[in-house]
Amino acid sequence: MFNLFDRNKRKSQIRPARGPGETVRPEDRDYLVQWIQGRAFVEGFIEPETMVNEMSIVLVDETGEHTRRRIGGPKGIDVVNKLLDIPIYDVEETGYPDRMRRRIEQDRILRKRAEQRERRAKFDRGELPD
Repeated sequence: MFNLFDRNKRKSQIRPARGPGETVRPEDRDYLVQWIQGRAFVEGFIEPETMVNEMSIVLVDETGEHTRRRIGGPKGIDVVNKLLDIPIYDVEETGYPDRMRRRIEQDRILRKRAEQRERRAKFDRGELPD
């Protein structure tokens, strides 16, 4: 009836997709190498593992364009560091760069303007909103 000492308490069934000893998957590794080619001033930002997501890296170029890929765990940091040869930071210590935030905001504004133009065009054609 009462479980005063937490005996036989059910454990959470949520588990990360891979263990902390795992490393970067080959397809993610290839994608990261390909993404860096032809881009200037690329930096990497390590994101910690959460209950939902594995440890990951966000690559950000000079224009603020970015991409995110899983790296598995702490061993993945070493692999990415050797493979990519770029500056890598801990996002919990440094935060994301301003150029990335500006790019996200700019893309959001442009997407919103395009949606407004589309709605206006439908209205001008006589298509009433639902």
